[in-house]
Amino acid sequence: MPKPEVVVFDLGKVLVDFDYSIVANRLKSRASVPLEDVAARLDQSPLLVAYETGRMTTPEFFAEVKRLTGYNGTLEEFAVEFGDIFAPIDEMIAFHRRLRELGFPTYIFSNTNELAVRHIRSTYPFFSGFDGYVYSHEVGHMKPDAPIYEAVEAMTGRSGGAILYLDDKPENIAAGAARGWQAILHESPAKTLAVVGELGF
Repeated sequence: MPKPEVVVFDLGKVLVDFDYSIVANRLKSRASVPLEDVAARLDQSPLLVAYETGRMTTPEFFAEVKRLTGYNGTLEEFAVEFGDIFAPIDEMIAFHRRLRELGFPTYIFSNTNELAVRHIRSTYPFFSGFDGYVYSHEVGHMKPDAPIYEAVEAMTGRSGGAILYLDDKPENIAAGAARGWQAILHESPAKTLAVVGELGF
């Protein structure tokens, strides 16, 4: 395979860790349903999928969370409690910084939502250092659906082996590999950095 021309990063579990149980624990004191119900109505739920595919606006998502959980805070309070669930993965952020120093174009490719992006952008300086961002809630599709991969190819102006793609979900990696991308399943920083080292980075 040729050396890639661009590097495309998944966001969650690759550059930042996250845990939706943090949200449930924060909301439980202001909700009218048990903790486990709060968690079930947020983490990987149909409601979250609707929000992360752009079928709901942030105010609509918030209104539905309030209806389902009895949450009694404001949207501004919820935005903080919902967004602040991330922790940086320092080794991968450092790898991204090295790529930028070497002049490689880099992109974010994420199933995510407006509140998460808003929080990460305002909290983590590294996040401003990418050439472009492809978000499910803006494209209207989630990985591993083909249209969101097409959006990456359109944004980067690259296809096939010119794209190096890092993601923690096997189904997402498989969809990239099917398009000829050089796709690496991210299981740990050590494993990923060993593989990209073999590619000459």
